[in-house]
Amino acid sequence: MAKSAAPAKILIVDDEKPIATALCIKLKKEGFFAEVVSNGAEALEKIAHERYDLIFLDLMMPKVSGFEVLETLQAKKNKIPVIVSSNLSQPEDMSKAKALGAVDYFVKSDTTLGAAIAKVKIFLNKN
Repeated sequence: MAKSAAPAKILIVDDEKPIATALCIKLKKEGFFAEVVSNGAEALEKIAHERYDLIFLDLMMPKVSGFEVLETLQAKKNKIPVIVSSNLSQPEDMSKAKALGAVDYFVKSDTTLGAAIAKVKIFLNKN
């Protein structure tokens, strides 16, 4: 009998608890392992000690911003794919996030949970 692969492990970094919780529940229902932290400092601590297949990252958070998380990951040459999920909708914010290594960017208010999950599935199937 073939051993099934472990589910992809996803870290959700967002200080908006209702959004983060809803995304986490939906990802788990889709068969992923997902967990939530509420700021960039907690995210960097988790990333230092655990392996993730994908990170959902908000940009505007207390303590350490999402931009700072991206800068730290880039400086450490960390290759974990990051999808930015933010309320910042300016093209310069999107460009900055992608320049810092984000593989995708979506504006929360313009994106349904279903569309966010579809992005995860498409990206994880590519890699």
